[in-house]
Amino acid sequence: MKILIVDDSKAMRMIVCRTLKQTDFSGFTVIEAENGIEALSKIASESPDLVLSDWNMPEMKGIDLLKRVRDSGNRVRFGFITSESSLETKKLAHESGADFLVTKPFTPGSMQAALDPILA
Repeated sequence: MKILIVDDSKAMRMIVCRTLKQTDFSGFTVIEAENGIEALSKIASESPDLVLSDWNMPEMKGIDLLKRVRDSGNRVRFGFITSESSLETKKLAHESGADFLVTKPFTPGSMQAALDPILA
């Protein structure tokens, strides 16, 4: 399984990667992108199985990345890892085709709970 982590913070990409390794999932490869534009390129070239994206990023917000991916017909599993936790944000994410939204701060347990339904 190939997982694309999209976040403008290198530290946050490392935290997400470390947290993934603390879950029960194994046998995955992590690739990274620091913004939505780079993520679009990596989705096209690397064909990840799952995209974990921040919501707020420069150049292209995570929600705009998701919309571009879905508009292209790509149904890659897509989740947000974000500090945005309002009901409006969750509703917009769901309506735009996100599989889940994990709010920061997160734990291996909350990551596991979000990923279990889609990776099981």
